[in-house]
Amino acid sequence: MSRLQPKHRSRSESGNDNELSLTVRKVMRQYFKDLDGEKCTGIYEMVVAAVEKPMLEVVMFQAQGNQTRAAEMLGVNRNTLRKKLQQHGID
Repeated sequence: MSRLQPKHRSRSESGNDNELSLTVRKVMRQYFKDLDGEKCTGIYEMVVAAVEKPMLEVVMFQAQGNQTRAAEMLGVNRNTLRKKLQQHGID
């Protein structure tokens, strides 16, 4: 097993996991461990908010600020990208 694959895997975890999905699993497991049984809500929005802004920043950098190119890289409409950039305060 490679160093990126967890020792214990659930049935839903495929052998085709990439580094990003493995990292998300690791962080989410730690999140629940840290909660120590306390009730939680809004996990989806929390994760999307935590991942979306840095992803947009990196893609915009790679696209050299070109929103059309960044939208193509992301596979989204340019208007959707503009809305997301505004939501996150990214110029």
